[in-house]
Amino acid sequence: MPRYKLLIEYDGGPYAGFQRQDGPPTVQGVLEAAVTAFSGEEVTLKAAGRTDTGVHATGQVIHVDLQKDWPADTVRDAMNAHMREEKVAVLTAEEVGEDFDARFSATKRHYRYTILNRRPQPVLERGYVWGVSKPLDEVMMQAAADRLIGHHDFTTFRSVQCQANSPMRTLDVLNVRREGEHVVIEAAARSFLHNQVRSLVGALKQAGEGRLTPDDVEAMLNARDRHACAPVAPPDGLVFTRVDY
Repeated sequence: MPRYKLLIEYDGGPYAGFQRQDGPPTVQGVLEAAVTAFSGEEVTLKAAGRTDTGVHATGQVIHVDLQKDWPADTVRDAMNAHMREEKVAVLTAEEVGEDFDARFSATKRHYRYTILNRRPQPVLERGYVWGVSKPLDEVMMQAAADRLIGHHDFTTFRSVQCQANSPMRTLDVLNVRREGEHVVIEAAARSFLHNQVRSLVGALKQAGEGRLTPDDVEAMLNARDRHACAPVAPPDGLVFTRVDY
């Protein structure tokens, strides 16, 4: 049974997250329906990460097993042909060995969060950035971010609905930079907790506004208490950009 690795891009705005569920449309549901439409097979695909409602992706990775040995480009093009009305696309497809697993073979996941930092609200970028009108100090944001890098108990920064067995995670990268009116935050780790990146961004935004010091953010982390978390950043600015294998 051939296995295919697919690189996926999507606008998360119209979907109730990645994971298939009864009722509202999801990215997984759209992808599986496209596979069935061209191959006639009912499939359950596996993904590198389960993004939330409204979160976007330029580098999501999935794998799917099919009965027939299709050319990889045919899988890509046939799926895209059945998703023309959707905000989902297969960028690349390749046949891989059965030992490849989109989730468990991953060694690092990368996310990018973008804040539009100006007085006027977002217009052309609405739905893809977090509009913050108060000036942000990106240097202070990076100083706060530095306190969060490493292996920690991230209970404060995970959703109460998180199903992970442990709150312990190693955050390898949390970089903040300014690009004109945009403040860009990049995060990388082997795995993330539910809502972790958006929770971290919420704290960094308050640090950038001068409402929290780096010491405050470190104390927030050490509290190991979800109630100590700053307001969570909205999903609009978050993009799942890459998976390392």
